[in-house]
Amino acid sequence: MGRVTAIDAKLAEFMISQPVFFVATAPLHGRHVNCSPKGNDGDFQVLGDMQVAYQDMTGSGVETIAHLRENGRIVVMFCAFSGPPRIVRLHGQGHAVVPGDEAYAGLEGRFPPSLGRRSFIVVEVERVSTSCGYGVPLMTFDRHRDNMARWAEVKGPDGLAAYRKEKNALSLDGLSGLDGIEVVTPIS
Repeated sequence: MGRVTAIDAKLAEFMISQPVFFVATAPLHGRHVNCSPKGNDGDFQVLGDMQVAYQDMTGSGVETIAHLRENGRIVVMFCAFSGPPRIVRLHGQGHAVVPGDEAYAGLEGRFPPSLGRRSFIVVEVERVSTSCGYGVPLMTFDRHRDNMARWAEVKGPDGLAAYRKEKNALSLDGLSGLDGIEVVTPIS
């Protein structure tokens, strides 16, 4: 496994060009480790040589945000499913930036607009590692799904706020997710 000291332009280009990435977090105590696939249609950005961010879309759970609120630990992983084999992992400390936070507006302009967005996850990268990826299969990418956009459009801002209040308040282990945080996504 190689260790990289910073995210250079070539590494940034590789990560930004991948159609999917994976995010893993875990609580300090509890039973549920979380690993989530994320579509990447402009949803992941490199902010600096050791800082990245991605759009966090409304989901049926809130594990990533809850785990980050508790302990901040996160790993983001990219795999090359086409071209030369490669895996990149970004280990670091993350936090959620929700509408109303001072940093939200500055991040918003870097990403495509999305009614389904509930936050941005910002990661201060502490370790960048690469590995061969020889075991990762070659696969063909067809397209990004539009289910989230259609679902969010049907729900509308008020329906999304109600859904988040019901489904995103607590993690599976009872950690605070969006509990007490009002997240109404501005329409961009």
